[in-house]
Amino acid sequence: MRYISTRGGGEPQTFRQVLLAGLARDGGLFLPDEIPDVSGRLSGWRSLGYADLAFEIVRLFADDLPAPALREIVTRSYASFRHPEVTPVVPVGPVHMLELFHGPTLAFKDVALQFLGNLFEYVLGQSGEELNIVAATSGDTGSAAIYGVRGRSRIRIFVMHPHGRVSPMQELQMTTVLDDNVCNLAVDGTFDDCQDIVKALFNDLPFRDACRLGAVNSINWARVLAQIVYYFYAALRTQEATGAERVRFAVPTGNFGDIFAGYLAFRMGLPIDRLVLATNENDILARYFGTGVYSLGAVAPTLSPSMDIQVASNFERYLYYLAGEDAVLLAGWMETFKRTGALATPGAEHACIVAGRGDTELTLSTIRAYWERSGYLLDPHTAVGVGVAERHLDPAAPMICLATAHPAKFGAAIVRATGRELAHHPLLDALPGLPTRVTRVPADPAVVARIVRAAVSGA
Repeated sequence: MRYISTRGGGEPQTFRQVLLAGLARDGGLFLPDEIPDVSGRLSGWRSLGYADLAFEIVRLFADDLPAPALREIVTRSYASFRHPEVTPVVPVGPVHMLELFHGPTLAFKDVALQFLGNLFEYVLGQSGEELNIVAATSGDTGSAAIYGVRGRSRIRIFVMHPHGRVSPMQELQMTTVLDDNVCNLAVDGTFDDCQDIVKALFNDLPFRDACRLGAVNSINWARVLAQIVYYFYAALRTQEATGAERVRFAVPTGNFGDIFAGYLAFRMGLPIDRLVLATNENDILARYFGTGVYSLGAVAPTLSPSMDIQVASNFERYLYYLAGEDAVLLAGWMETFKRTGALATPGAEHACIVAGRGDTELTLSTIRAYWERSGYLLDPHTAVGVGVAERHLDPAAPMICLATAHPAKFGAAIVRATGRELAHHPLLDALPGLPTRVTRVPADPAVVARIVRAAVSGA
């Protein structure tokens, strides 16, 4: 398996190379040069537990890693989850909830970032190199990335979050980690500003090389790869429980990485009837799939802050396939969007993806309804997905809704929806009052670059 840039630059890369590089040197994102068709293997995969299924899928894309080492990495990564199934599927009312919040930080990002941390440690241990990870977070990626690499040798991590725009619990999960290899930066701006800083540092090739930068945001292909697995696991489990031939997935979406993993599962032969993309008021993606126009707007703070994003970095990967895998055409599209803030692809056919918008009113009413009717508590991001999913129910294709975070991470939203303090978790209840460490910075790549450079040179 070799990997190419969406923008066509450079030579094909191995899995190890793209793991450490993160972003392609021409500014594009890495994708495999072919997507394997696994439709003939599904019957043999139905009996596999999560870690064994993950090994079978990941090995197709990471064939430059020895199979015994890869199996050990996968097994160790998911041993830290609190549920024996890792990502169980629970029927609730008219939908099936794919619970992705049983990892160390109670969010779906753990599924990929526990795996990524162990991958980094293995590859760097073999090469003797070091890696300085620069990451942006709208809430959950930061803590999951920190917990994936904290205390590991040969790795430092610099995590930027938008100051005052993540939930208090999300902030505490990051800033209470005091390991020497962890640096938290609160940026005066939005998540998009944080993401722009990451891209600016990676596109400064001399700085990138001198500081040995790496990425854990979903621009890193290994993140997307790990997320493909739970689509297969959930679909196979739901088919087994219901006898259905095809399934649907509803995905609360901000940066397009999670739903893109589902799109790749579809292309690999998983019988997905629909992928329902759900946004909050930051609806650039929902508008695109409704109108064919991808048009930048202002970021609106919402009850689902991890989705408060306008520029979805993984959308470029989807556009590459929409462009017929024409890197020149794709690069032109991205240049147009960079220059004008808008991109139009009228008449494009989107295979299995449909989209919708779930505003604050729908978020609150969905949380309230599922608690009152089923005794099941949704976090606000998951509620956006469930609320939009209910517009696309089909008895012949069970709807699997991605439950992306534990509701205790968003206690204020739960109180607002239900009038009660229902959302607690012992891991989170222990955080208030702990020592914290964070540095507030302006939305300036030069400032962040100085912090990274100082840490690297001082080592």
